[in-house]
Amino acid sequence: MFDDVLFPTDGSGGAARVLDHVLDLAEAHDATLHILSAAQTDSDALTRGREDIAAEIESRARAAVDTAADRAADRGVETVRAVETAAPADAIVAYAASGGDDGDGGVDLIAMPTHGRTGIERLLLGSTTERVVRRSPAPVLAVGPDEERELAYPYERVLAPTDGSACADVAVGLGADLAAATDARLDVLSVVDVAHLGLDARVDLQIDQLEANAEQFVESGVDLASDAGVAEEAITSEVVTGTSAHREINKYVSEHDVDLIVVGTHGRTGVDRYLLGSVTEKLLRTASVPVLTVRRPADETEGN
Repeated sequence: MFDDVLFPTDGSGGAARVLDHVLDLAEAHDATLHILSAAQTDSDALTRGREDIAAEIESRARAAVDTAADRAADRGVETVRAVETAAPADAIVAYAASGGDDGDGGVDLIAMPTHGRTGIERLLLGSTTERVVRRSPAPVLAVGPDEERELAYPYERVLAPTDGSACADVAVGLGADLAAATDARLDVLSVVDVAHLGLDARVDLQIDQLEANAEQFVESGVDLASDAGVAEEAITSEVVTGTSAHREINKYVSEHDVDLIVVGTHGRTGVDRYLLGSVTEKLLRTASVPVLTVRRPADETEGN
């Protein structure tokens, strides 16, 4: 399912923890691991007489790549090494699209931490992940800093929230393909977000209609999962009602021992935005499990 996986790293502790998980994934899929570090040495501050700083940044980047590649070699995972002198998000997105200098059309997956701590770690981690998620042509597996939760691959239970939009369908399809490939359970969930509703007498009718729509969304998601080869007994569907979509999703994760959330990165207008877009970004910051994001194909994407 994944032949080429891109792992951006700056050598930080957070990146090292994620690498163990990525190596499990690459080994399971017999994938080539592309290890990239962004050494942003082309800014004015570094090019005006401070070549020593630029050299140090590039040296650290190469050391981070070499360290990760050595660990991959110990696991028998094939690697490609790259250091790019560009802003981290730009370097990651460009590499994902091209597959590097010797690439043949891009990578199948980017796997990276959601944030780091201080100092040089901030060059790659943190908001960089969100920028990559918004722009990446490939799915992005974002792994959070929760060191108390053990990361294991293959995943045993995958959650695919849906709001019925085309973007959500792409995410459900990816989650279904992953579940089918790894014999995981797949949960299809739709959240009825009532926070935007008023207090007039028509609210109950509006909620009824939203719940009916949500039932249709999960039924469609179940059909997608079945078409992808997920066994009927391995599919769970549910509709929940609440005032915060990302909190309801996180609650579901906790109550059902979910190992991975798969979501679209954006919707369009109206009901789409209640799950996709800002909710995905909130999940990236708050989820206790890895979050796999996917965009709609470029020729189907509106407003991007």
